[in-house]
Amino acid sequence: MNNKQLLFRAILLSAFCISPSTVFGFDPEAVTILKNSREEWQALRRSNPEKTIDLNKAKLEDANLEGANLSNVSLVRAELSGANLNRANLQKTNLAMAFIKKADMKDADFSGASLKKANLKESFMKGASFSRANLHGANLRWAMLESADLSQANLSGTVLFEANLENANLKGAIFKGSVFIDQANLSGALVSNNTIIPSGEKATPSWASLRKARFFRESDTEPPAYLTPPEPTMLNEQASAPGSRLKPNGLQVKTAPVDSRKQQELLTEDVETWNSMREKNPELPITMKQEKLENANLKGVNLQQASMAGSDFEDANLDDALMNGADLTGSNFQKADMKAAKLRGAKLHKANFDRAFLKGSDLSNTDLTQANLYGAIMTGTNLSGADLTGASLFDTDLEEADLSGAILKDVTMMDTNLNNAIITSETVLPSGKKATADWAVQRGAIFRKP
Repeated sequence: MNNKQLLFRAILLSAFCISPSTVFGFDPEAVTILKNSREEWQALRRSNPEKTIDLNKAKLEDANLEGANLSNVSLVRAELSGANLNRANLQKTNLAMAFIKKADMKDADFSGASLKKANLKESFMKGASFSRANLHGANLRWAMLESADLSQANLSGTVLFEANLENANLKGAIFKGSVFIDQANLSGALVSNNTIIPSGEKATPSWASLRKARFFRESDTEPPAYLTPPEPTMLNEQASAPGSRLKPNGLQVKTAPVDSRKQQELLTEDVETWNSMREKNPELPITMKQEKLENANLKGVNLQQASMAGSDFEDANLDDALMNGADLTGSNFQKADMKAAKLRGAKLHKANFDRAFLKGSDLSNTDLTQANLYGAIMTGTNLSGADLTGASLFDTDLEEADLSGAILKDVTMMDTNLNNAIITSETVLPSGKKATADWAVQRGAIFRKP
């Protein structure tokens, strides 16, 4: 058997050993049961009440999940917009960064759940329980929380513009760093001396009275320790670990340059071999325009200086990827995982990062002109010197991002989180003017002189 045959035998064998969670980002069997058989789902949960099922990034838009038992389920970055979750059990569920816009969640139980940076805009949550839930950084703009139980909930850093908290229980709730609370409706809400207001101080009778809330004095208590959600597991306990590959004993894969027609096959099936090939042949041109790489597991892949304009990376895993200097003009990264990815100096004109996860990534000196960054998680991202002219930053999370010297001219900024982001006098604002300390401070950002 020659080297070429060995290479493609390895690729073929490895293709059958990808974990379902690697391909889909969630347990497809569990999603099928949840959507199609309520009785089977409920029976499954009764038989394994402590098991944390993996539904991360599951697509459950408009799903009818009324009364479903979703306790202890992991729904990180799941899409639940428009879903019916009335009276659902979501106790201790991990909904971090989930999209739950315009959902019906009347009388749902989120007690002890994690909803960090979740988008709950315009959702109906009358009578829902969020007792001891962690909603840090959540978007509650126009949310309906009338008569909801938010006792001892962590609402720090939340967006509360025109949220309806009428008659809600806010005893011991933490609002430190939350914004637009004075535009929210707190009429009849129950506030106590253990409630922490946006300034970080404890609520007082006068603070409550000014907002038409009721004040209740109780024994001083410490904020609760919010639960750390457990790691999810697959329904199939025999599923291989994410990213695992089966390699025949003693099989040596040749790392010589691969014909350009086979680049995409090697890239998607064996990142380790691909990276070895790139390391041994750094001069090899990578030209794969308009490639279809949806759901691909490309963690740590080396695509530096690659020419991949118009490619589709939707739902792909690009964590720790090296993409410095790559031409990715017009490429689609919708809902892609790109934690700590390196894209320094990349061409990303008109690229789509809709709800992509870019925490800690390096986008310094990139061309992001007219890019779509709607709902993208860019916490701690390096955007220094990046050109974002005409980009959309609607619902974008730029907390602690470095925007020093970034060009934000004509950028659309609505519900953009700039808390503790770094702004300098060289940063160009949407108006085309240079940033000022006042502009930065008004948005919770940090202003630094270069």
